[in-house]
Amino acid sequence: MEDTPIKKPFEPEQDEEADDNAVQPETDDTVVPGSAAASELERQRDEYYDLLLRKSAEFDNYRKRVERERATLAEATAASVMEELLPLVDDLDRALRADAGAEGADAYRRGVELIQKQLDEILRKRGVEPIDAVGEDFDPHLHQAVAYEPSEGGRDGEIIEEFRKGYRLRDRLLRPSMVRVAKG
Repeated sequence: MEDTPIKKPFEPEQDEEADDNAVQPETDDTVVPGSAAASELERQRDEYYDLLLRKSAEFDNYRKRVERERATLAEATAASVMEELLPLVDDLDRALRADAGAEGADAYRRGVELIQKQLDEILRKRGVEPIDAVGEDFDPHLHQAVAYEPSEGGRDGEIIEEFRKGYRLRDRLLRPSMVRVAKG
């Protein structure tokens, strides 16, 4: 019988080839100061440090440029909206200066209604939509209840009056509707 060593069950088998491929500790590769290798390492270090400084400055300039562009875009957007609103301001000024005697009351009202239609169109083009409230169920995400009123005929929680119109900008709430809600 041959003498084979008995292996314990929890010891992994060692492969002789695996031992040859195992990571060997590095040998002592100390660079002698003043040598060509030391000079090359210093040159590389300085090159990487300069690269780091340049990239850091580039990123800082990029960040500042993005901030300037964002501010310019916000200002241009505001200016565009204001340019659309200025004709309405002019129309309102003319309406307030007009003599709205008894016979001019109808014309005065039609003029103000026209201004309101123009303003509604500008808001609609910009994505601003009014929130329908009267007759709808109260939704605290869209409406602000400022009064409750007992109501025998209405549904509990139904909006029965709107004091101030609410608006949305696409899916974002700009201002909730101020409403009176029926209590059943």
